[in-house]
Parts: sequence; structure tokens; C-alpha cells
Amino acid sequence: MINRRTFIGNMAACLLSLPRAVAAQQARSAPRLGYLTERPGATDFEEAFLQGMRELGYVDGKNLVIEYRWAGGDAGRLPALAAELVAAKVDIIVTSGVPAAKAAMSATETIPIVMASSGDAVADGLVASFTRPGGNVTGLSQFTRELSRKRLEVFKEAIPGLKRVGAVFNAKNPSTMPQFNETAIAGNTLGLTLVPFDIHFPEGIEPAFAEAVRQKVQGVVIISDSATIAHRTQLGSAALKAQLPTMFANKAYLQGGGLMSYGPDIVAAFRHAASYVDKILKGAKPANLPVEQPTQFELVINLKTAKALGITFPQSLLLRADEVVQ
Repeated sequence: MINRRTFIGNMAACLLSLPRAVAAQQARSAPRLGYLTERPGATDFEEAFLQGMRELGYVDGKNLVIEYRWAGGDAGRLPALAAELVAAKVDIIVTSGVPAAKAAMSATETIPIVMASSGDAVADGLVASFTRPGGNVTGLSQFTRELSRKRLEVFKEAIPGLKRVGAVFNAKNPSTMPQFNETAIAGNTLGLTLVPFDIHFPEGIEPAFAEAVRQKVQGVVIISDSATIAHRTQLGSAALKAQLPTMFANKAYLQGGGLMSYGPDIVAAFRHAASYVDKILKGAKPANLPVEQPTQFELVINLKTAKALGITFPQSLLLRADEVVQ
């Protein structure tokens, strides 16, 4: 027989344990997201994604669990990291960059995959089409072919006498070569010669810009991917050291000291990726969610970098800029 004191003590212990039990139950029932990227750690892109999730009512650690996997700049680690997320039985895998998306696709054909960013999702073999992606992959695709020409047109307007343009891209990412080819074709129609610099990050950045100077390149365009984004500060610093103007794919790069950018708002894209996650958690199938491409593009100019390079932008260009960094 249990005496009164023992009974009350047991009841108190049970009551005290209830909050922990409820929290544990909530943690088990909360959706689990895997987040896979080549980058070494969180940036403003990840914060934008979390902001998008919060706006939809999901808070990491409360009613959502996120398993992050960072490849530390080594794309070769992505397949193993993707396999870890599959083994962890996540409900959805969110990817950043083409190599991460391909690693996730190789790891699972059933877990939904949401691309927060990608190049040309169709050309890169990530989806069957933009309107009907099929399979278990959907999300956002930031590359559109007309951007290559437009960036070079604006770059040529900003740099009088521009003839030779270097194109820096990540040698380990096969999806960047088609982007270079598009840029080279666009350059040819504008009377520009494109000089390729397929480099390894980060050790190849400084030598590439030094070689660009030796080859009498007058400006450099950066082909965007996870590696160039992750090393934007080093790219900006190397360009300034070489006294070479740069054209980037979006304004996020200018935090590293780039001269100008033309392209979609990638930070906004990561925030928007949260809506795909929300739809899938509510029962939508990735195969039926069209992949979105950007429809709005921003011209951003960094006057601080222009001053350091001794460049004076035409007033007509400054008036067209969506944002001017002082």
C-alpha cells in the first residue's frame, strides 16, 4: 500500500515531468527539414529562408526541426551529407546550388526536394520542365539566358572601350560551363572577347586575377554558384587588388566589394523558397509545383568600389540603377 506522502510525491514528479514529455512529443511530431549546401556555414540567404518560414508560422526549435549539412566549400562531400539527411528521415530536403540538388536527387527519389537556388534547372537535368517538373524536385531557378547578354551590355556601357572580359567560374561545378558558353556567345554579338578562368576555390582566386591582368583583361564577370557566393569577399578583394572592375550576378555579391551587379534578388528567392516547403508540408506534390524563374532584375552599382578603381559611371546608368551603394 502506498502511503499518502509517497502518493503525493509521485504525483508531483509526474506533473513536473509533463512539460518535458509534451515538449518531447512536440519535437517528435514537428516536421523535419534537411538543409544541404556547398557553403561552409550560414549566410543572409539562410536567414532569409528562416524569415520566410517564420512568416508562414514555422519556428525552428518549436514547431520545426532543421537538420543543417554544410559541405565546407567541398562539393565532394555533398553526396555523403545528402545520405545522412535521408538516413535521418527528414520530411523535405532544401538545397542551395546545383551540386547540392544533384546530390540530394542521387540520395532519394521519394523525399521532396526544394531548390532554394539553382542555375538553369532544366538544362542542368534537375527537372523535366519548369511548368511540370515531375519527380520529387521543385523550387526556384535563377538563371535565364537573356541575363548573360544584358550583364555584358551594362558592363560595356559602364567601362568605355571594354573589349576583353574575363569570366571567372567554379571549375568543380559542371553547371557553370553552360553559363560561360552563353556568356561567351552573348559577348561575341557585342564585340567582346571572353577569356575563361575556371578556378578552384579559394586557392585559385588570387592567381586567376593576376593572370587576368597579364592577359590584359579589362573587366571580369563572375559566373554565379555556391562557391563564388561563399567567396564573394575574396573575389571582391582580389579584383580591387588587381584594379579590375567586376560584374556580378546579384547584389548579394557586392557585400564583398564588387563593382556592379545585374540579376534577380537571390535573398528574396531564399525567402520565397519557404512557400514551397509550406505547400509540400500541407500535401502538395513537388511534381505538380511549377519551378519559378525570376521576372524582375536589379541593377546595383557600388560607388565606393568605383571610386577605388577610378571609375566614373555615366549619369544615364546611375539614373537606371535600382540601388546605388555609397
